[in-house]
Amino acid sequence: MPKEALIVVDMQRDFMPGGALPVPDGDSIIPRCNEYIRRFKEKGALIVATKDWHPPNHISFKERGGPWPAHCVQNTPGAEFVVDLPEDAVIISKATEPDKEAYSGFEGTNLAEILKENGVEKIYVCGVATEYCVKATALDAVKHGFEVYLLSDAVKGINPEDEKKALEEMRKAGVKIL
Repeated sequence: MPKEALIVVDMQRDFMPGGALPVPDGDSIIPRCNEYIRRFKEKGALIVATKDWHPPNHISFKERGGPWPAHCVQNTPGAEFVVDLPEDAVIISKATEPDKEAYSGFEGTNLAEILKENGVEKIYVCGVATEYCVKATALDAVKHGFEVYLLSDAVKGINPEDEKKALEEMRKAGVKIL
């Protein structure tokens, strides 16, 4: 049976209601994500969690001319995970350099190599935000040759219209929406 991986995208405090850059109702998917983490772990799948891990002067921040308020700054409470990850989960930190943005868990990281070294062929994706980091991660996974599934009951977007467009873009690229 092909090896599977669950990629939990950016389930961090700053992306939840009350955080610096909240996804509306983002906290509503925490129980579903935790259930998937538990189920995939029981099946022996690799559990991967991506996180924004920004330096305090990151290019995406408004103070530097970017579109976003400061969020998920390294070693701050806002960057902490809000899901129950197993101790052996692979943590992928992205957008760690001041002058480089990264929405995808594959961008500027060794995620593709880790997945391939572990014999992963099928990837399941959950997390936030659907039209940003979830979409970018899923599309890059397809580009890297993985069979990709989006767990639609465990993702949340910011804007319903943009989320709808993102789902269609992923579907057209070969991501299977479950």
